[in-house]
Amino acid sequence: MRIPSPTLRIWPILLLLASLITVSLLLKHSRSATQAQTRERTVAPQNIEVIKTDVDLVTIDALVLQKETARIIGDLSRDDFLISEDGKRQDISHFSQGSLPLSVLLLIDRGGCLDPFSDQVRHAASDAVARLKPTDEVAVMTYHNNAELLQGFTRERWPIDFALRHIPPHDESANHCLNKAFYEAATYMEQAGNPSGRRVIILITGVTRNFDCPGGPSGKSAAHSVYESGSVVCGLVPQTPEQQMENGAMRWATRIGGLMHTPTMNIKDLATETGGEVFEDKPEVLDQTFARLMEHIRSRFSLAFVSTNKARDGSVRKLKIELKPEVQKARGNLVVKARRSYVAPRG
Repeated sequence: MRIPSPTLRIWPILLLLASLITVSLLLKHSRSATQAQTRERTVAPQNIEVIKTDVDLVTIDALVLQKETARIIGDLSRDDFLISEDGKRQDISHFSQGSLPLSVLLLIDRGGCLDPFSDQVRHAASDAVARLKPTDEVAVMTYHNNAELLQGFTRERWPIDFALRHIPPHDESANHCLNKAFYEAATYMEQAGNPSGRRVIILITGVTRNFDCPGGPSGKSAAHSVYESGSVVCGLVPQTPEQQMENGAMRWATRIGGLMHTPTMNIKDLATETGGEVFEDKPEVLDQTFARLMEHIRSRFSLAFVSTNKARDGSVRKLKIELKPEVQKARGNLVVKARRSYVAPRG
């Protein structure tokens, strides 16, 4: 007689737990819906990338990859790109690659069943930070039930290494409150990030989606905060069999909750909307993965234009960044990762 594997035996239990979690969170959500605290801001339609800017110059980060190999394409010029706003072609007034300083916020998950921040992950993070340019600044924030800033933005590397060595203990009983984490990360980025640089939030977690936690802004509001901060969201997931089971349980639970219109937040959706990426790999090779992510961040093109629409009305305007047809034909199938819209200035 064939004996079922432990993984096969545990999945029915995980699915049952996922259903119980969904019901519990639905009840909590209904009790606390009126208690959510949100910041007043311009709200764009769902699934639209937003940046709020106080000047007429619109800036965009763009990563170009070869679709089949994911190889970075770096030898492009201003004349190779096309930008459209609400379907109208715009003139590119500024163009550079990797020259603008970075503001990188490391956002580290401290809740749930498993601890994603092992010694291997810490070493990978420290090595990646050490490779940044002297003009780049880094901050460290952790989260579970709430978010906490451990180290503010600094160009010095030793305070970041110290913060990474003194991450608070993992709390197995705590939640992964993505809505609170991204709201606080975006708020801090908007207040303290270099206004003339490029902004990146790098999430280190084992769970890529979750229900909105009560007592905080909704996931939708948190996402809008990220969009308005001008941040690109990237993720690093230390992949283990245990992590895959926990993440799988949350994936099923949030899908069931979605059928009941329970608010959830998905890191991969947020990364896609902001032009970022999520990398999943084994902890023992995460140093290479982290280095590859940093290379992608540093290799992005910076493009800017002054809109032909002079109305300062705070409207949401859709963006399309693409390569000219002759470039695609000569270089093969290329993919452009970039944000999808912005909010026009007011006044």
